Amino acid sequence: MKTINHDFHIIIIGGGVVGCAIARELSKYKIKIAVLEKEDDVGWGTSCRNSGVVHAGFNNRPGTLMAKFCVEGNKSFEDLCHQLGVPYKKIGKLVVAQKKEELKDLQKLKQQGDANRVDNLQIIGLNELKRLEPNLVGIAALYSPETAITSPYLLTIALAENALNNGASFFLNTEVKDISRLDNSYFKISTNRGEFTSSYVINSAGLYADRIARMAGIKKFSLYPCRGEYHILDKKASWMINHLVYPVPQDGTGGLGVHLTPTIDGNILIGPSNEYINRRNDFSSTFPIMKMLSAEAYSFLPLISSGDIIRSYSGLRAKQVPSSVGGFWDFVIEESDTVNNFINLIGIESPGLTAAQPIAQRVVNIINKKERLNSNFSFNPFRKGILKFEEQDEETKKALIKQDSNYGEIVCRCEKITKKEILEAANNPLGAKSLISIKYRTRAMMGRCQGGYCQTRIMEILREYFELDPKEITLKGNDSYLLNGYRSNKENNQSCQKKKLLSLEEGLLV
Repeated sequence: MKTINHDFHIIIIGGGVVGCAIARELSKYKIKIAVLEKEDDVGWGTSCRNSGVVHAGFNNRPGTLMAKFCVEGNKSFEDLCHQLGVPYKKIGKLVVAQKKEELKDLQKLKQQGDANRVDNLQIIGLNELKRLEPNLVGIAALYSPETAITSPYLLTIALAENALNNGASFFLNTEVKDISRLDNSYFKISTNRGEFTSSYVINSAGLYADRIARMAGIKKFSLYPCRGEYHILDKKASWMINHLVYPVPQDGTGGLGVHLTPTIDGNILIGPSNEYINRRNDFSSTFPIMKMLSAEAYSFLPLISSGDIIRSYSGLRAKQVPSSVGGFWDFVIEESDTVNNFINLIGIESPGLTAAQPIAQRVVNIINKKERLNSNFSFNPFRKGILKFEEQDEETKKALIKQDSNYGEIVCRCEKITKKEILEAANNPLGAKSLISIKYRTRAMMGRCQGGYCQTRIMEILREYFELDPKEITLKGNDSYLLNGYRSNKENNQSCQKKKLLSLEEGLLV
């Protein structure tokens, strides 16, 4: 295994949306930055497995970092997406009461939002609710027009690629095993790929942040994995609702309830559930929860049928609150009071996606107070994403095909993704080439057939254009090989020749 020895000024542990946002903010300064990520690509922990909601900030207790950074993040989110070429839509959110007893809770939510300075909140009655969402069951709602949706995985990828283009280094498949101090100043970080040294460590390891803190001798944090399961509906069901639809949240549950989320790509998500589990990598989908999700969604939207569901999945939250307590504790974003230059980010659960940029700016401010950071005047905030062929008008499509014939070949029929887009995704700046990396960059394999048609074609493109040995193609990196028993035609021919020779020898012996 290749051993790496690198010296950096700042090392960020964890390539989730917050870690990548921190890397981008730090790349605005002349410092040597590295991100260590244990997975094959960025964002594969919590960041790519959530609802993709840009929250307005009325769900969080006034005075908390959650409330402050959520409201700040919401107000700057559209500009961030514009800079990074990430889709964004302000579609609004309805917290729907179905019983009279819940009306007082809507008022409390509005008062909390007003205290947090959330713009344009209003309580609407039955008539306005029916005008906005004629298919919903409910009697009143809190309407938040400032709530929006985005693509959580594209945002994480875009933040990472922009940071990389501005000078940050990314080390994927690099798992931190130990942290120690050299001469009481530099950190030595031991990984499965060798050792790194740095003056600062930023612990943005999500579900594993408490374990990373313990490696540095900080034992005061504990995290509890909490699983949220989802259904994904076919795009043909997208007409049923126009807004994000949430139930009235229940105190002490640690979640916002099973909601209906139109995604930026045209599907509807049902979920998430809220279940404490033991293992931090258990992304199972379970029958009882799947059944519960369907029942709760049906109570709001009776038009939904089981035939609309094309896939189920789950994500995990890093909760500081044990199940016996429930609810939410505030984000921890602070330099350790016992380990100098070690900055912890603990319990970054929802609204962490919305708050990612303000959180990153706070981390930079912590460092900037300790030493003066010099601006990187060549910093470029813009990043161009992969052009989506299907979203172009007919004239542009013709011009693109004339320019590059790979635009003329549809690889994913459900999402209408071209061969050109697959090639661009596989040529990504981070170097990730697993099928999941391509899926998150293009949406290939995310349609009705879930890759039944296009997966083998994408593998053939990887083999042909990138000269990958089919046996080395993975679903999600590491050892997730898809073709363990694969033999090339040459190997098959050699095997046949060998069998023939053996048969001849056996014949002669007889």
